[in-house]
Formats: sequence, C-alpha cells, structure tokens
Amino acid sequence: MPVVDDPRVLVDAATRDDAAVFQIADDRAMVVTVDFFTPIVDDPYDFGAIAAANAFSDIYAMGARPLFALNLVAWPRDPTMLDLLGRTIEGGVDVAAKAGAFVLGGHSIDDPEPKYGMVVVGDAHPDKIIDNAGARPGDTLVLTKPIGTGILSTALKQDAITEDDMAVPVEVMTTLNAGAAGAMAELEGAVHAATDVTGYGLLGHLYVMLAASGVEARVRVASVPVFDGVRALIEQGVVPGGTKRNLAASDEYTTWAGNQNEVDRLLLADAQTSGGLLIAVDPFRADDLIAALRANDTPAAAVIGEVVDGGERGKIEVE
Repeated sequence: MPVVDDPRVLVDAATRDDAAVFQIADDRAMVVTVDFFTPIVDDPYDFGAIAAANAFSDIYAMGARPLFALNLVAWPRDPTMLDLLGRTIEGGVDVAAKAGAFVLGGHSIDDPEPKYGMVVVGDAHPDKIIDNAGARPGDTLVLTKPIGTGILSTALKQDAITEDDMAVPVEVMTTLNAGAAGAMAELEGAVHAATDVTGYGLLGHLYVMLAASGVEARVRVASVPVFDGVRALIEQGVVPGGTKRNLAASDEYTTWAGNQNEVDRLLLADAQTSGGLLIAVDPFRADDLIAALRANDTPAAAVIGEVVDGGERGKIEVE
C-alpha cells in the first residue's frame, strides 16, 4: 500500500488496523471499513446477518458509531437464486437496523459463487478513536466472544454437525459488538487498544496489535472461551485450511510454554467470522471493564492474558 502523508489521515493500512480513519473536522472523524465473504451457513438470512455483523464489528473495534452501509453482492445470475439473495440482504438490513444504521445502496456483479458483505461508514471524535497500536506493558487482555466458528462452519459443510448444533454460534456471530464498544466507551482513557478477532484467528489478530504497539503478550489457553464441541471436532480432524495456514504463520511469533497439544494450537489459530473484540485495558480498570461488558450482555467477558514488555515486538507466549 502507498504511504499516505496527510495530517487528516489518522489511521491507514500501515498498522493493519480494522478500519481507515479520516478527520473531517476538529471534532469529527470518519471511520470506514469493508468486508465480504462466501456463505458459512446454509440459511441465507443467517448468512446475511453474520456478514453484516462482521462488517460492523470493525467500526465498533475503533470505538466509533456506525452511520450507514452499502451492500457488496457477488451472486449467480440465476432466477432460482434470487430469493436466496433477497433473504441474504434482508438479514444484513435487519442487523444494520439493530446497529442504528441505514443501508443506502451498494453494488452487485454476476458471480457463480455467492458472496455478500458491506462497506460500513461510521464516525467518532478524533480524540476517542481506539486503534490497535496503543497496547502498553501491563495491560490486561480481554475477549468478548468465544472462539471456534471456523471449525464449526467447516463441520457444518462436512455434515459433521447439524444446523441445530450451529444455533448458539449463529446467535453469537449475529450479535453486534455494540455492547463491547459501549463498555469500552464507559472506561474512557482506560482502554489502550482494541481489535476484532476474525480471519487471522486469535493469535494472528493479537500479533497484529502487539506488533503495531511494539510489545509482547502472554496468553493462557485455559482462559480463552470456546464454543461447545469445538475441541472434539478438531480431534476428529475437522479443521479448515485457513486455520492450518494461520497456525503455520504463527510459528514466527508464538512460543508454547506449557503442555499445549495440537488441539490447543489449532484452536487459538482458528479463523473466525464475526468474532469478539480483543481489548487491551489498564490492569487497574480491568474489573470495571468486565463488569461493563457483563452489564452490556456481551457473549463473553474473559481475561485471557496480559501485555508484557520485551525485545521482540509481536511475540506471544502461550501458557
């Protein structure tokens, strides 16, 4: 990506953050993101809702307020598929409404493989943006949703589980991270960095945050919240290719200090969809954050580790 040298650009691609941030006034900045993917569940409404929640997540991770969205559609030009597209868009629009945002249009192309997502535009005060580059030694790491959706969606495609088995994960994936963003806002100044956990997996997104911040971290695998049944599926060999690639990439920055097995490693590398927020918070305010997250009914509010000082920026030690 080109290097942008303009004082109005507050966040660009340099730190691989969740969204771009562009200041338009002394007290206002625009926060913009884009995300789309292929179906991960069979029900088209659920697919649309998950894709929308996933896109809005980037706005919430920045501490911003969503304003409106544009649909991104790649869909087969087949009359028998149009009802499915309608249900997909309906799911996305309903989630946007829950976020208090409008869907104002979009763009579509003919594609044999369905894809759906959104461009989302939000805003925030420039001084209240929460980026991924501010984590400090001593910060407590908090996660707001369980992990394992990559394993579960692959299991569904392989008929290793049923739609009923996916009911709780789908409910969590369609849950906006608005509650987590609200909890962060309540602790103004105490949250130093945040990101959402999606395709790179927990380890990958934590690494990006740590590298941008110039720090290291310790993670306790036993403290990470996990969806029911995920570990058993990994033991059965139900693992998506993206998760395996994430684990291979993590070898460069992860050390395993305990007795973790391959299941633990694949779990922490699992490629997520519409995951929770990973938050670095002042350790003296961590209990306040946990209380605020619970009050806002987030799917999880788990302390999973801490940020530490060290000579290898981005390094993760798993205990």
